[in-house]
Amino acid sequence: MCGITGIFAFNLVGKFNKIHVTNATMSLNRRGPDFQDIYLDDWVALGHRRLSIIDTASIAHQPMWDESKRYGIVFNGEIFNYQELRDELIAKGYTFFSHSDTEVLLKLYIDQREKCLSRLNGFFSFCVYDKEEQSFFVARDRYGIKPLLYVFDEDKFIFASEMKAVLQYGIEKTLDYSSLYSFLQLNYIPAPDTIFAPVKKLMPGHYMTVRRQQLDIQPYYQIPYEREKENASGLSYDQAKEKLKTLLEEAVQRRLVSDVPLGSFLSGGVDSSIISALAVRHKPDLHTFSIGFRDEKFFDETDYARAVAKKLNTRHTVFSLTNDDLFAHVHTVLEYTDEPFADSSALAVYILSKETRKHVTVALSGDGADELLAGYNKHAAAYRMLHPGWKENAVTGLQGLWKILPKSRNSALTNKIRQLARFSEGASLSAQDRYWRWASFASQDEALALLHPALRTEAGLQEFMPRRNTLLHTLPAHENINDILLTDMNVVLPNDMLTKVDLMSMANGLEVRVPFLDYQVVNFIFSLPEAYKIDHRLRKRILQDAFRDVLPEQLYNRPKKGFEVPLLKWFRREMRSLITDDLLSEAFITQQGIFHYPEIDKLIKQLFSNNPGDVHARIWGLIVFQSWWKKYH
Repeated sequence: MCGITGIFAFNLVGKFNKIHVTNATMSLNRRGPDFQDIYLDDWVALGHRRLSIIDTASIAHQPMWDESKRYGIVFNGEIFNYQELRDELIAKGYTFFSHSDTEVLLKLYIDQREKCLSRLNGFFSFCVYDKEEQSFFVARDRYGIKPLLYVFDEDKFIFASEMKAVLQYGIEKTLDYSSLYSFLQLNYIPAPDTIFAPVKKLMPGHYMTVRRQQLDIQPYYQIPYEREKENASGLSYDQAKEKLKTLLEEAVQRRLVSDVPLGSFLSGGVDSSIISALAVRHKPDLHTFSIGFRDEKFFDETDYARAVAKKLNTRHTVFSLTNDDLFAHVHTVLEYTDEPFADSSALAVYILSKETRKHVTVALSGDGADELLAGYNKHAAAYRMLHPGWKENAVTGLQGLWKILPKSRNSALTNKIRQLARFSEGASLSAQDRYWRWASFASQDEALALLHPALRTEAGLQEFMPRRNTLLHTLPAHENINDILLTDMNVVLPNDMLTKVDLMSMANGLEVRVPFLDYQVVNFIFSLPEAYKIDHRLRKRILQDAFRDVLPEQLYNRPKKGFEVPLLKWFRREMRSLITDDLLSEAFITQQGIFHYPEIDKLIKQLFSNNPGDVHARIWGLIVFQSWWKKYH
């Protein structure tokens, strides 16, 4: 667990900014709470934070240098196949002074340059400084498990693991209105953009080469998806099940190698249960962890988690929370958030990470399976949309009814009505518009109406549609499920799900490893036809069938539940004054000049009505933004 930052100054103006590297590195203390190291020369500064138990072998401090002192590296992540890469390099004549994956990565880069990236199995962001060439080589892992933000202008290049470190360099905090517009719809901001116009995110599967006032960004990986081949694997369903079992077990095994205490998240869902079942084969004393909600039985899945733990015979710990326990962490999460990010389940992930960290340093998770194998409700809806019958036609025809019935996520009935309303709305949209609408909490018109009238013609907003089109370029006019899953892997997974887990786990010094995102697993799954993944009856079909014998029967074909938190209740009680008297008050909105208060007022009235729908998610997005605005302006 590490945090990295650095600066390459191109002139004397940029050189002045080097003085900020110490504070920038210190701001990453949650990612590496124990040690800080900094390197400085005439034009370059590099900073690294780490946990004391990481890279202990032969004291592999960072920035790390090769024997010639030409190449230095700062590295955040884990390389799971580093031992075999090390053996290859030794056979070529390389020597090593440590047993760390950091040194292997450095010398693999020296040996193979950018081609080294295709050899890595792991998650990472890193920078190699070449003193002789006077260049940076910066890269991010294939799926965006680890973050990397940067600023490039005529004076300097800056990079860091988190926005809070970037801001230490004194950059201009110019609001990116297209990013704000996206945020008001999605509750997160997709890469490569950020809330600040000068700051960008390096896209997953890309690398950068930086020389004086020159920046070159190139892709090194794309998911190998051949749309025209229905079954690129050439395997039967039963053969594919067996190969998936083998690949996933190998991925879990790779992620079990650790010198520190390791456990596994166990939510009670299929994905984390399968990961735990595979892990316990190789680690019989596996410690598993789940989180439950005593006050919200509709969202509580701990009974399923206990059933899995009993079958697997793991050392299981349940963190059973009340609404008060959740609410007690709201302000902590808001304070840690350094860019607007409003996936409310981050609260639950924060607490799970905090409590898990008291027992272990590394945890396995089931993240990625839903995006790979069609596990979400929206995937079932899309499948029915693409393969309609009389039921689907009936739901679409009753769109007027769904609009007037009460909708919310707080009960099975009102949640079903909410889903039926979204389904019928999506039926009239194009493939790209439907995808974007189902990924959003607000339509484009609703989000635009929230902005102050003077900002609705802001030039920056004109960038929104080109950006959206780029994000959705993998969706053709007549899409199939694999097209949708590929888009999820490029949009939702890195920008929402992985961002959430990285932020909330790193805030607590916990490393989370995700076996489903082993690139060999991902590549194989995208060679399979959609029929192996979903049908009218079953989501994540091949995964559930492949591992049905190792899990309790009650987990098979269970309805999907998320990490929901009781926002609606909080907003109507504990957080009411924060909404009406502070962050969303008319006085603050008017003084701020970003939002149109009459539209805010409409949302607040809907919040306290009998038909709140998804408004609580939109209100949460506004609270997150306003809290962030107060900190950074």
